[in-house]
Amino acid sequence: MIYLKTDEEIELMREANQLVGKTLGEVAKHIVPGVSTLQLDKIAEEFIRDNGAVPAFLGYGGFPNSICASVNDQVVHGIPSSKMILKEGDVISVDCGTILNGFVGDSAYTFCVGEVVPEVKKLLKATKDSLYLGIQCAVEGHRLGDISNAIQTYCESQGHSVVRELVGHGIGRKMHEEPEVPNYGRRGCGPLLRNGMCICIEPMINMGSKNVAFEKDGWTVRTKDRKPSAHFEHCIAIRPDGPQILSSFKFLEEVLGENAI
Repeated sequence: MIYLKTDEEIELMREANQLVGKTLGEVAKHIVPGVSTLQLDKIAEEFIRDNGAVPAFLGYGGFPNSICASVNDQVVHGIPSSKMILKEGDVISVDCGTILNGFVGDSAYTFCVGEVVPEVKKLLKATKDSLYLGIQCAVEGHRLGDISNAIQTYCESQGHSVVRELVGHGIGRKMHEEPEVPNYGRRGCGPLLRNGMCICIEPMINMGSKNVAFEKDGWTVRTKDRKPSAHFEHCIAIRPDGPQILSSFKFLEEVLGENAI
């Protein structure tokens, strides 16, 4: 069942998602060569708790940390580790969630570590651009497939591939609610978009093949060909006057400046 949110609930969701954005901004300050993904995790958890919230990912389905930190060919759900040390030229997707006032916030951004080769930067830009193209289609009265098709069409036109096994999702009092939000599909298909629907749109796009492998840790998803992947995510609400982005990249972009994607 798809739960439609009231105006008051959407404002509470905005608060939870803005805190995610601020957390990503705090983490962005520390994404440099030589830092471990576990250090980033600890920074995120401390910041979330200091702001009166709880890390939504910690313990979710048994996940052991507060952020997903996915490096290079890791698509999503990378487990932070003291052994995973970032180096110049890496990219890292940081996916973060909070629980605040009974609602969940969720957002992700793929960061460059120092200077990244142009082909990888192109992948990141295309993935981020596709997120906003999808959001533009999140209009009351349209269909979910309109969002999916916009993302797929654009990314494939840029020479990239769309992961099929992982999708976006509805969100509210729970991290994952109906409906699922694929990054591929046909226009005019899927559930009707209605006022009060809140969804996470999160393109997961590969430089090479769309095929992925699931690691033995039960969480980490990699590209089968070991080529880089990118992941960007916003939480949005469907409103009569158009889609409202509840999460934010503003805080991390203030940190990154001209180095933002």
